[in-house]
Amino acid sequence: MKTVKIGLIGAGQIGKLHLDEYKGIPGVEIIAVCDVNEAEARRVSEVYGIPHVYTDYNKLLERDDLDAVDVCLHNNLHAPVSIAAMQAGKHVYCEKPIAGTYADGKSMVDASLETGRHLHIQLATLYKKDTKVAKALIEGGELGKLFHARSTGYRRRNRPFVDGYGTPAFTRKATAAGGALLDMGVYHISRMLYLLDMPKVERISGKLYQEMDMDQGRRESSGFDVEELALGFVRFEKGMTMDIVESWAVHMNTFEGSSILGSKGGLRLPVSAPGENKLHYFSTRCDMDMDTSIDVDAADLRWHRIREGEDAYDSSQRHWIAVLQGRTELLPTKDIALQTMLISEGMYLSDAIGREVSVDEVAAALKPQSERMDA
Repeated sequence: MKTVKIGLIGAGQIGKLHLDEYKGIPGVEIIAVCDVNEAEARRVSEVYGIPHVYTDYNKLLERDDLDAVDVCLHNNLHAPVSIAAMQAGKHVYCEKPIAGTYADGKSMVDASLETGRHLHIQLATLYKKDTKVAKALIEGGELGKLFHARSTGYRRRNRPFVDGYGTPAFTRKATAAGGALLDMGVYHISRMLYLLDMPKVERISGKLYQEMDMDQGRRESSGFDVEELALGFVRFEKGMTMDIVESWAVHMNTFEGSSILGSKGGLRLPVSAPGENKLHYFSTRCDMDMDTSIDVDAADLRWHRIREGEDAYDSSQRHWIAVLQGRTELLPTKDIALQTMLISEGMYLSDAIGREVSVDEVAAALKPQSERMDA
């Protein structure tokens, strides 16, 4: 099995999670780590046994012994670093969302095509057991014609920093570009797009909220200027639709899991919160309504026993390494992530002007993050 040599750019909370995941994947060697905080980069290098430390990612990219880099930076830094890495001949694995704006994400996708380098976006929900079971049911025709999906994400009161978790960088447009929608909504919307087989977006509407109480001191020190609750509605071509609700904080005990409706059956995926973890399939058999709870663990066990290379879909990082080892083809995560970003930006624009917007209107309004900061 080929050994894949990787450089990590960003040694913060997410970077450490990536390093922990790599420890369990055969055939991976972390050659270098880069972070502007040199002391933290050196501490991480000692803890994880990484031989080379940098504070300038451009210096890391000059190494000729790296197959790929793993970009674990704040959203608005994804594009410049990822593009530079691909232009330096490195494959790129990048944290979600693809970038801070659709325009920046599009530049990343274009760079991947121009350089011939892989661009893989961390969309962890695509590799969940229930997602794989749902995909099998859909591709097997058990839902019939798909016509509506619901994308849901739930936290009751777990906003970054102000509720005691994470840093203020998650709550500022200048670094994160958005709130609940870009932090958690990416996972749930991208999974729906994947299961729906990437329908073409036509029109988008959205409404964003920041209404819940928060500690005043943390509000001021965080510079909290992003949404804590996002609601949206998407119209796709051929009449397909999707509604969206994504919460960092809301006075509600839970939401139902994301769902898909078809002419022959429906699916409800597990809720994105502790507790319920079953996939439910609804259909009609012999003129009787049938509600089925599917054992996703048993399905996953069987598939690992009889399907060669099934481990390549156990997680986003395992998939990434399997691709670089030549064991499987890369899922179109960059395209799914880019369309997810288009929907998110459409929701932001719709909220700003107070009406539904077309894809053409969204495209006309889109600018790279650098131009937004200058405006």
